[in-house]
Amino acid sequence: MAKNHKLKTINYKLITILGPTSSGKSDLAVKLARKFQGEIISADSRQVYKGMDIGTGKITKKEMQGIPHYLLDVASPKRRFSVARYRKIALKAIDKILKNRRLPIICGGTGFYIQAVIDGIIIPEVKPDWKLREALEIESAEKLYQKLKKLDPNRAGIIDKKNKRRLIRALEIVLKTKKPVPVFKTNPLPYPILIIGIKKSNEKLKKLIKKRLLKRLGQGMVQEIKRLHREGISWKRLDEFGLEYRWIARFLQKKINEQEMVERLQKESEHYAKRQMTWFKRDNRVHWIKNYKEAEKLVKEFLIESRSTRRR
Repeated sequence: MAKNHKLKTINYKLITILGPTSSGKSDLAVKLARKFQGEIISADSRQVYKGMDIGTGKITKKEMQGIPHYLLDVASPKRRFSVARYRKIALKAIDKILKNRRLPIICGGTGFYIQAVIDGIIIPEVKPDWKLREALEIESAEKLYQKLKKLDPNRAGIIDKKNKRRLIRALEIVLKTKKPVPVFKTNPLPYPILIIGIKKSNEKLKKLIKKRLLKRLGQGMVQEIKRLHREGISWKRLDEFGLEYRWIARFLQKKINEQEMVERLQKESEHYAKRQMTWFKRDNRVHWIKNYKEAEKLVKEFLIESRSTRRR
């Protein structure tokens, strides 16, 4: 049960690996898991959905190298998946890993998911207001963003300004509670946590994003999105997922040509990486590393320190 993380946890510890898109988080997590007997919990807001594999850059069975992964393929893309639900399932996974005397490694690029777990951050459960949503739906993403920026500049600073679904939900919370989207640290994990961040130069990251984009297009990313639409995922819903799903869906509807699709995908991915880094840099607990050796050294020191602290 997820509530077990409140119990006797003196021997427990957890590692988090974060970084922008295309930075190599999954590869690093697998290497560390193999070295330190770990198991991996994905912290990606789109990889929770079944059938969204190539477009989200979901790790393959071969790439997992036998390391168990959690929080992949746990929801239907036809339905909403909340951060509260993510946290509940993630805590159960952490409990299972710890009980098996393995090291939990949270790995991902969705900062809010990560903080929801390790810091116990929860946004209020505000019931959907369908009339309000309908009124907001007719507004452009730009107008919604400007409205949110005025009401809650902190939330506006880290949100995807082109994602109408998230903008509407943020505005719904602000307007219903008459307060900015609050951040509550209600139940942080009570054991030592090491947070490792992968840092790349802007130029290096742009090249990695382009290389990964071209690779995924070659693997059949367009065909994946065609299949999702055939299976009943509306164009509107695909657009809500952003990035690859948004621009490929628009290409398939002949709203843009192939060259525009690739160019927009590259640019939007770069902007997304910047937003991710803006979120991560707010946390001074993050140890930024450039390569595997630096990460391995940090983990070794962290595990030794945790053991020595317990003996004192």
